[in-house]
Amino acid sequence: MKVLVIGGGAREHALCRSLSLDPDVTSLHCAPGNAGIADVAELHAVDQLDGAAVAALASRLEADLVVVGPEGPLVAGVADAVRAAGVDCFGPSREAAELEGSKAFAKDVMAAAGVPTGRSYVCTTAEEADEALDAFGAPYVVKDDGLAAGKGVVVTDDLAAAREHAIACDRVVIEEFLDGPEVSLFAITDGVTVVPLQPAQDFKRALDGDEGPNTGGMGAYSPLPWADPKLVAEVMETVLQPTVDELRRRGTPFSGLLYAGLAITSRGVRVIEFNARFGDPETQVVLARLRTPLGGVLRAAAQGTLADLEPLRWSGDAAVTVVVASHNYPGTPRTGDPVEGLDAVVSEDAPYAYVLHAGTKRDGDRVVSAGGRVLSVTATGSDLAQARLRAYAALGRVRLDGGQHRTDIAEKAAGRLRSRF
Repeated sequence: MKVLVIGGGAREHALCRSLSLDPDVTSLHCAPGNAGIADVAELHAVDQLDGAAVAALASRLEADLVVVGPEGPLVAGVADAVRAAGVDCFGPSREAAELEGSKAFAKDVMAAAGVPTGRSYVCTTAEEADEALDAFGAPYVVKDDGLAAGKGVVVTDDLAAAREHAIACDRVVIEEFLDGPEVSLFAITDGVTVVPLQPAQDFKRALDGDEGPNTGGMGAYSPLPWADPKLVAEVMETVLQPTVDELRRRGTPFSGLLYAGLAITSRGVRVIEFNARFGDPETQVVLARLRTPLGGVLRAAAQGTLADLEPLRWSGDAAVTVVVASHNYPGTPRTGDPVEGLDAVVSEDAPYAYVLHAGTKRDGDRVVSAGGRVLSVTATGSDLAQARLRAYAALGRVRLDGGQHRTDIAEKAAGRLRSRF
């Protein structure tokens, strides 16, 4: 089949890489893509938020399947436009994507479905925000109701900082702090059947030791050796299936990738947030472990035939990804810096480690940075310790002036695993 992927980040590079390895995918395209995606897919210039333009491109390419990667196009209704053009699309409708587009909408759906989550208030004035902050106390959790590119959440003990963020948002959700480790669990759904993927953990803070500001994600790993083996089944029963059922009951069935950000609290599993697409950087490690060809799974979701699929097959290996970000990320990142050492990773570290591009572009013969998160260096291994060693070894060959990365991705989890033997 011919597949068109929409987006241009490391998530889309991971999707394109997996699709390129699927023997049933005979032609692979990406719009707009990036310098790394160009190695595995034909790139096309298109405004990814323009549904009519994306649908026209899909029709011109005679694509059998369109995969919408980022949240922006989904909330803008791009998947609706593609389906209206008669092309199968993996990604929820504009209405269903409000599960990510509006934190308040997601809370309403969870309440109706009986999904466990933190107590919250929706605030539209400074007075309402002050009351909510006072009611919950520190640590304060303040979330922009709309999309904010992974940086709309502030978790802080500083009341002034929490209040400043709340007032800067037109509409804000203030909620109780959820203790315990966080887990990301993806599920592919056609609106009825829900197929969970393997859980992962990502690292949102910019600096080692979970210090510094929130980012879009600085690394991830899978599997989770410390997690309860029954976690996926529990989340399927209490979170994922009830949410999909509730959206279908409302007349807005969710077809695509449902991402549950979870906290494993002292009172049990609680949903922190929903996303309506593959998460970044968790996708990089989850797809590194998936052995079932990806194209057929995504097409089955788009066509409503997930129930007919065989169970997904997974590698027993572990995967770790480390994000290389540009100077001053997540503030105002510097762009245009040359990225060097990519060929060395291919020659020295393949097939166990590889680089997925995020914010990159071609400048003549050079690859240069073009965004905040520039690369995801991903590796697999027999366990987390080996995968981690390989990821950081490959990362050591990459050079980006002013580049930054965390040095502790999966460190604790790998240590816990070693302590069991």
